[in-house]
This record gives sequence, structure tokens and C-alpha cells, in this order.
Amino acid sequence: MDKHHITRRGLVLGSLALMLSGCTSGDGPPLGYRFGFAMDPDFDPRYRRREVAYTGSEPPGTIVVDTASRYLYFVEAGGQATRYGVAVGEEGLSFKGEATIGYKAEWPSWKPTSDMIQRKPRLAQYADGIPGGPLNPLGAAALYLYQGGQDTLFRLHGTNAPWSIGRAVSNGCIRLTNANIVDLYSRARIGTRVVVI
Repeated sequence: MDKHHITRRGLVLGSLALMLSGCTSGDGPPLGYRFGFAMDPDFDPRYRRREVAYTGSEPPGTIVVDTASRYLYFVEAGGQATRYGVAVGEEGLSFKGEATIGYKAEWPSWKPTSDMIQRKPRLAQYADGIPGGPLNPLGAAALYLYQGGQDTLFRLHGTNAPWSIGRAVSNGCIRLTNANIVDLYSRARIGTRVVVI
């Protein structure tokens, strides 16, 4: 065989190696991850994002989190809302009440609070924090909840554990799939009112 001849096997293996080499940019996760959001699994169809009728009293632009039913609603005009399935805080750890979005971040870093480490000592290994990216528990984006201009330390954020949607498993924050937090992030502005019931 000619040493300059490319075989089909060589072409396929070379292409596969290139795809798996992890094309990355210096400022975020692997490129394929950024475009893979539509592939986030919705394990339970009840928690898939959808447009629904909304009969609540909150005005358009408000985010309402119903922790008991595991849904977050972004209220829209005309009695409509976009409904997202969420994971909520374990019993006794959930935020309840009203807040506003005081800060937004894409691929946020994460650092467990001292209370988290006290409840779950295994989190001490992350005491110095985890940089943003696909392995970070805050996922692709986070909306930071504030009250009276102060950070409550509660977040609406993505997750690297999409199987948790529909469950009470977090340390108090509200989790959405990465695809859904990216969608909500694009709709919500700083100052958006958030009601957690």
C-alpha cells in the first residue's frame, strides 16, 4: 500500500480522535457542551418546560416557584406562563418568601457555605470553591436572590445532576436543567421579582 494513501479506517479513526480531543475555548466548558443543552434529559415528562395557562395574581415578568409541586413559572402576558420543572431544597433548607434577582452569572463558580459543610462534611473538599464549567453543581447559569440589597445565598441555577429535577435534594437552592436555566436566564432581568411558596 502507498504510504501517502489514506484508508477509510484511518480517516474514521483520525476524525474520531479529533472529535474526542476536547475542542475547548480558554474561557469556558468544551464547545460541544455549550450546544448540548437541548439534549439535557427530562427523565420525567411532567417536568419538561412548557407553555401553560397561569391563573395566579402575579404580574408578567414575575418568577413564581411552587416548591410543593416542583415547578417554577415565568409569568407572561395574557394569562400564560412558561413552566419549568425544578428540584428544591431538602426539608427545612428551602428559601420561602419574596426576593429579587440581584445578580446573574454564566458558568458561575461555586463554594459551599460553612453551614453546608457542617451539614455535609464531605463538602469540605470543595471549601476553596469549584470554577465554573460542566462539573460545577451550579451548572450553566445562576440567578442570585437578594432581599433588601443583600445576597440571601439562595440561587436559581442549573445542575450537573439533571436526574434530581422533581425532587427535594438541594441545600436550599432551586435547580433547573442546564437547558432550562439558560432559557430562564435569557428572560429574567436584574430586579426581577421572585416569589417562592
